[in-house]
Amino acid sequence: MKQSGLSRRAALIGGAAALGGLAAPSIVKAQNLEGTRRNASSFVTQNWQDHFDTLGSGAIVCDTGSRALHYWNSDATDYRVYPSSVPMTDELTRTGYTKIVRKKVGPDWTPTANMKARDPSLPDYMPPGPDNPLGTHAMYLTWPAYLIHGTHDTRKIGRRSSSGCIGLYNQKIEELFAITPIGMQVRVI
Repeated sequence: MKQSGLSRRAALIGGAAALGGLAAPSIVKAQNLEGTRRNASSFVTQNWQDHFDTLGSGAIVCDTGSRALHYWNSDATDYRVYPSSVPMTDELTRTGYTKIVRKKVGPDWTPTANMKARDPSLPDYMPPGPDNPLGTHAMYLTWPAYLIHGTHDTRKIGRRSSSGCIGLYNQKIEELFAITPIGMQVRVI
């Protein structure tokens, strides 16, 4: 049997290169489209000095634009950034200064009247557990019905998906919960 000068491997590599050459311009074009939205966060580095006069017991900045929560401890030696979910719409987004007033492991959940109006299928109450939309830990703010909490639905992180709260992966809210004192200042931007 006579062998051809073209091996199967060379044909596959050549075909892949040809396809890659054809696909590349459309990928570049899609990335340059104005208004293209991605699920992943594009973290913007924050400086606590841009938001607070002093660190006090520490600070949290929830950046809804880059879908990230920034944390600093009381002497700024510990800076952490967490990917987060943010409110679905600007109307649901409350911005400004607040603080952590209460923390709870295994939070229960009662949807607000506005949530029920948007989605009548929501239950009236949800006990702690794997179906609870507040996840495993919750930190309550001075604003009623606004929290920083976990979520069991990891698809929500990096998206505009909440009814006003800031959501983190359960393992990340557990970490943040452990290092965040009650009274810590928070700014939502």
